[in-house]
Amino acid sequence: MANNKSYYQQLADSRAPKRPFWKNCLHAFWVGGLICTIGQAIQLFFITFFDFNEQTAGDPTLAVLIITSVLLTSLGVYDKLAQFAGAGSAVPVTGFANSMASAAIEHRTEGFVLGVGGNMFKLAGSVIVFGTVAAFIVAIIRMLLVEGGIL
Repeated sequence: MANNKSYYQQLADSRAPKRPFWKNCLHAFWVGGLICTIGQAIQLFFITFFDFNEQTAGDPTLAVLIITSVLLTSLGVYDKLAQFAGAGSAVPVTGFANSMASAAIEHRTEGFVLGVGGNMFKLAGSVIVFGTVAAFIVAIIRMLLVEGGIL
C-alpha cells in the first residue's frame, strides 16, 4: 500500500504545473513595497499638511490604510490584488484589515452577532496569537543579546 502512495505522489508531482517561483517573489516584492510606499506618502502628507510629527502621524496613517483596505475589499479589488501579489498584499495593516473585512462580508447573511461578529476573528485571531508569540520570542532574544553585551 505504501508503494502505491509513493507512486501516486510521484505521478501527481510530475503532472502538477510548475509554479513560477521567481515571478511570484517579484510580484510580492514590488506590490508589498508599493503598499508601504503609499503608507509612507500618507504619513508624510499628515506631517506636512496637518502639523503632525513622526510619532503622532502614525495613527491617522494607519486609519487611512485600514479604511482604504476595507473599502477595496468590499469592492472586490483587494482580492484581485492579493491573487496577483500573493504574500506582498499581506503587508500587516492592510492584509489584516482585508482578512477581517472579507470574513465579515462572507458571513453577513448569518446576522451581525453570529455571522459578522462570530466569524470576523477566525482568521485574524490566529494572526493576533502568533504575532504576539513571535513578538515575545523576539523580545526574549533581544533581551538576551543586550544582557550578553552583543547589542
